[in-house]
Amino acid sequence: MALNIISNYAANVAHRNLQASDEAATRSLSKLSSGTRVVSARDDAASMAIGARLNAESQSLKTATVNVGQANSMLQIADGGMATIDNVLVRMKSLAVQASSGNLSDVERGFLNDEYGNLSDEIDRIAGTTKFNDKQLLGSGGGTEVKATAIGADVTTASGIQSLTFSSNSPIPPGTDVAGNKIIFSMQENAAGSKILTLSAFANDGTTALLDGNNNPITQSIDVTQFGATGSQKIGVGQTKELNFDKLGIKLKLNENFVHPVDDTTVAQINDWSNDATANTSGAAARTIELRPTSTSAALADVDFQIGSGNTANDRFTVSLTAVDTGSLGTVSGTDTLQSSNLSNQTFAQAAIETVGNSINDLQTARAKIGVFQNRLDFAAQNLSTTQENTEAARSTLMDLDVASEMTAFSSKQVLVQSGVAMLAQANQMPQNLLRLLQ
Repeated sequence: MALNIISNYAANVAHRNLQASDEAATRSLSKLSSGTRVVSARDDAASMAIGARLNAESQSLKTATVNVGQANSMLQIADGGMATIDNVLVRMKSLAVQASSGNLSDVERGFLNDEYGNLSDEIDRIAGTTKFNDKQLLGSGGGTEVKATAIGADVTTASGIQSLTFSSNSPIPPGTDVAGNKIIFSMQENAAGSKILTLSAFANDGTTALLDGNNNPITQSIDVTQFGATGSQKIGVGQTKELNFDKLGIKLKLNENFVHPVDDTTVAQINDWSNDATANTSGAAARTIELRPTSTSAALADVDFQIGSGNTANDRFTVSLTAVDTGSLGTVSGTDTLQSSNLSNQTFAQAAIETVGNSINDLQTARAKIGVFQNRLDFAAQNLSTTQENTEAARSTLMDLDVASEMTAFSSKQVLVQSGVAMLAQANQMPQNLLRLLQ
């Protein structure tokens, strides 16, 4: 090779190798500082693509594991509510057995029936308030709310009745017979000038009064005088007021229009329930609700939990909830609802023993179903944990750095960089030797 001072081939070679060594050392340093083998796609395009998908899968499985925990929490809340209802049912059966004995009079049996009815209401209260993130878990609570527009032309929102709710101890319990027992409304003015609202329970014929355990008509009156235009309890526009006719198991919700039947002056106007004082002509003696509720339990919606990372049916877990309020209990193992049972006489008490027994069976069936779901979720959680572990291991194999191996390579590259710097310095000195030829 010719000796010249224009081009320094040796320096160029040394510089190129130094540049390559420095770049390799820089890449090695970035891998060591990040802890990953694939810093950019140029390091390993296929591994980066696969690793990114595995990382997304791993993170999704972590979230799915959280969802499984939430599902178990929801089911645990439902199971706790059922356990409490079971305790109530045990007490109700004890009362039914006691009331079935012939040594009790109907008066004494009425005391037992009062507790029995209150325990039935407590079951509905528990069912209605047992929720998870505002989702009903055990049922709607047993009561049926009937909007005024569904009652009929006589008792409407225009006449002040917003709605009425039949609770579990109502003498007109839910059933399939729409033309069942009735509640008759009447408004009368007593001798003192007070307006008295009376609700009475009648059979389907509208004339046969339903009797309680003491053979007295099931009726209840409330003084509503203060709901008039000048009364202390006048209902404001857009507001409502609830009257509790507990003997009939009915809660009556009133609106601002209730001022009209209270303040009307003539008997005809009062009984006509009109909100127009000039249009009262019928003089009807009372107003009758012809409607009998057909159901007290709203169907519980299934709850889907995402327990996988995909969008298939196998990635979702469906929890089917069973209502265990008094309108539902007793209908699986038997034909009568717990809501329809009472201890008002010996015959009813004896029938209640079987009804409560069937209700206990229904409750345990629903509770066992909850247990099955919990066991399945436990296995799903175990599978998720294993899958996540193996997915993370697969991602690690592709993406994680072997620190010991890379440190060895980095040390080698450091030596090359240092050597390259030294050789470049030597190469830059070579043209100086040519000056001796010019001396």
